Amino acid sequence: MWSNGVWRTVLSLLLFCQYGLSIDIEIGNDASIKKAASSLARGLVRFYTGNATGMIPGLLPDPYFWWEAGAMFMTLVEYWSLTGDTTYNNITTEALLHQIGDNDYLPSNQSRTEGNDDQAFWAFAVLDAAEYNYPNPPPDKPSWLALAQSVFNQQASRWDTQHCGGGLRWQIFTWNNGYNYKNTISNSCFFQMGARLARYTGNQTYAELAEKAFDWLLDIKMIDDEYRVYDGGDVEDNCTNPTILEWTYNYGNLIAGSAYLYNFTNGSDVWGNHLTKLLDAVEVMYPEEYGGKILVEMACEPAETCNVDQPSFKAYFSRWLAIASQLAPFTRDRIRPLMETSAQGAAGQCTGGPQGEWCGRKWYEKVFDGLNGVGEQMSALSVIQNLLIDSTRAPFTANTGGNSTGDPGAGSGGSGGGGGSTSNLLTRPMTSADKGGAWFLMVLIMVLWSLAGWFMLS
Repeated sequence: MWSNGVWRTVLSLLLFCQYGLSIDIEIGNDASIKKAASSLARGLVRFYTGNATGMIPGLLPDPYFWWEAGAMFMTLVEYWSLTGDTTYNNITTEALLHQIGDNDYLPSNQSRTEGNDDQAFWAFAVLDAAEYNYPNPPPDKPSWLALAQSVFNQQASRWDTQHCGGGLRWQIFTWNNGYNYKNTISNSCFFQMGARLARYTGNQTYAELAEKAFDWLLDIKMIDDEYRVYDGGDVEDNCTNPTILEWTYNYGNLIAGSAYLYNFTNGSDVWGNHLTKLLDAVEVMYPEEYGGKILVEMACEPAETCNVDQPSFKAYFSRWLAIASQLAPFTRDRIRPLMETSAQGAAGQCTGGPQGEWCGRKWYEKVFDGLNGVGEQMSALSVIQNLLIDSTRAPFTANTGGNSTGDPGAGSGGSGGGGGSTSNLLTRPMTSADKGGAWFLMVLIMVLWSLAGWFMLS
C-alpha cells in the first residue's frame, strides 16, 4: 500500500502532465515576477465569495475565520502597491469598509471568536493602505490611518498589568476560550502596530508603547535569551510555563516592528541589535534537512498537522522580512537570498488546479503536494510578489507624502471611528442572556443534526 506522500506525488505528476502549467519566475526580472504574482492573485481571489450576490463583503467562506480575510485583503493591498495592478481594489475597499462594523474592526457578529490578534490583522491592512497611499475611503468613512489608530488605542486600553506583569490577553471577551492565555502573536501585533504608527505620525508615545510590549515579551521569556520566540503563556501560572512552539509570523512581527523602529530612530543600535538577534534565531525556519534556505513552518508543516490558519503564516513572515530589508538596509544581504530561494520553491509548488495557479504548502518539494487553500495561495503570492520590494519606495509617512489623515483619539473615548463605545463589551462577564442564547443555539444545532440524520436514513 502506498503512503499518503506517494499518492500525493503521483497526483501531482498527473496534474502537471494534464495541465503542463507552472509559475515561472526569473530573479531580477520584475516583469516575470509581476506576471507570476498576477496569476497567483487571481488564484487567491477565486476563494473569495464575499462579492457574490447575497454574501457578506469581507468574509471568506467556511472554514476560514474572519481574521484571515483581513490578512487576505492586507496581501491584496500589498499586491497593488508592489505591482500597480488595480484589478482587486474594488473588492478590497468594499471589504475593508464593510468589516469596520459598529466599532472599528470590532463587529458584533464576530464577538464569539475575535481575539486581539484577529483585530490586528485588519489594522495591518489599513496601515498598509495608509503607508502606500491606497485610494482613500469616502469622506463619510473613517480614514485608513484613523482606523489603525483606533485599533491600537482599543488594545492599549486592554493592557493587563494584574497578571504576568503586563501584556495583552489572546481573546478580547471573557466568554471566549483562550481569554486566560497571553500569546505572543497578540502582543507582537501590538508591538508592530505601535512601531508603524510611530514612524508614520512621528508621535513618540506610539514608540514607547511598542517598546513596552517588546520588553514585556523579553521579560516574560516569550522571547528567550537566544531570541527564540515562543507561543504564549497562561495567566493561571503567571505565564511562567510558556508553550514552546515557534511560528514564523511571531518572528515576522518582531522583525518588522524592530525594523520600523530602527528606521524611526535613524538606525539606533538598540533596534539594530534586536534585529540581528531575531534574524539569528529565525534560521530555525530554514532547516538544512528540508533543502536549506527554504522557509518551512516547522511547528506543523513537516508532520502535516497544520490547522486551517497556520498555512498562511508564511505569507506574513515573508512580507515582514521583505519590509525589514528595506527599512533596515544592513539586513538586506542576509534577507534577500532567503526570499529568493523560498520564492523559487513556492513557484515550484504552484502547478495545481485547472489553470495551473493553485499552490501547495511544502516549498521544499519539487511538485504540487495537493495541500492547497487560502493560506497556501496567500503564502506563495506574498513571498513571490515581495521580490519586487527593491523596486518600490519605502512606506510613506505623514512627512514624506502620506495622505491619510489620522485621529489620535479614535477608539479611546475621543473623537472619530466609533471610539469610546466598546468599554462595556470589553469588561462585562457573560450574562444569563448570553448563556441562554448559547444553550438555545446548542439545542437548535442538535435538533437540526437529528433531522438531517433522519432524512438521510429515510
